[in-house]
Amino acid sequence: MSDVSISNKDRANTLIHALPYIQNFQNKTIVVKYGGNAMLNDELKKAVIEDIILMSCVGIRTVLVHGGGPEIEAMLKKTGKESRFVNGLRYTDEETMDIVQMVLCGKVNKDITALLQKNGGRAIGLCGIDTGFLKARRIKGDSDLGLVGEIKSVDVSLLNTILNEGIIPVISSVAYGTGDDEGKPLNINADIAAAKIAAAIGAEKLVLMTDVRGILRDVNDETSLIKTVERRNLDSLKNEGIISKGMIPKTDCCAIALDGGVTKAHIIDGRLSHAILIELFTDEGIGTEILTSDP
Repeated sequence: MSDVSISNKDRANTLIHALPYIQNFQNKTIVVKYGGNAMLNDELKKAVIEDIILMSCVGIRTVLVHGGGPEIEAMLKKTGKESRFVNGLRYTDEETMDIVQMVLCGKVNKDITALLQKNGGRAIGLCGIDTGFLKARRIKGDSDLGLVGEIKSVDVSLLNTILNEGIIPVISSVAYGTGDDEGKPLNINADIAAAKIAAAIGAEKLVLMTDVRGILRDVNDETSLIKTVERRNLDSLKNEGIISKGMIPKTDCCAIALDGGVTKAHIIDGRLSHAILIELFTDEGIGTEILTSDP
C-alpha cells in the first residue's frame, strides 16, 4: 500500500514539476523532426506518438516532420532498383523519385498519421505538394543529384489553419518543383525541411531526433555531451573537429532555424524512450540545445 502511495506522490510531483514548462509552451509552436531508430523500433515509435499527442493535448502547436530513408532503401531493393550515390548523397532519378514519393508521402506518412489517430490524437498527413506549401528548385552545383531540391518558399497558411483546429500536421519532405521542374515532386532533406518550416512558422523550438546523444566533445565518449552551445560557436566547433561528419548537417539545420528566428534548437537522442518530453518538460533535459545567445 505504501509503495502505491509513494508511486502516486512521485507521479504528482512529476506533473507539478512539468507545469511551468507546459504553461510556457502553451499556444507556441514546436517543430519535431522524427527519424532514425525511433521510427524503426516499435517501443520507441509508441513513445514518440504518445509524446506528440501529449504535447498537442496541453496546447502546444506541434508540427511533425518525418524522414524514411530505411523504408525507401527497402522498397528500392524490392523493386530491384540499384541505388546510385554522388559524393555520398543519393542520386534521385525519376524512377527513384516515384518510389520516394510513394513511400514517404504514402505508406510512411499515413502509417504515422494512423498511429496518432489510433492513440487518441488528431492528425493529418501532408507533403509539400499539398497547396504547394513547400516550393523548391532543383539543386544546381558541381554534382548533379537529380530530382533533389532546395526549398525556396514555405507558405505556412495551411499549417496554421490545421494547427488552429488542434490538429497535428504530419509532413513528408517532398516539395512542389518550380522553374524547369514546375509541378514535379522534388526530394528534400527532412532535417532541412523541418528547419525551414520552423523558421517560416515562427516556432519556439526545433527538435531534431537522432541516433546519438547530441554534440559530443569526444565522439568516442558518450559522457562528453555538450549540453548547451551558442549559435555563434558552431563554426569554431567545426574547425576544432568537435562537430564533424554526420553532425555537421544536423547543426547546419539548427543554424538555419535559429537564423530564421527560432528561439532554440535541440539535437536529442531518439534511442531513449520519451526523449521529447524529457527535453521539453524537465530542468535537465537531454541532448544538446543550441541557443541564439547566452542562456
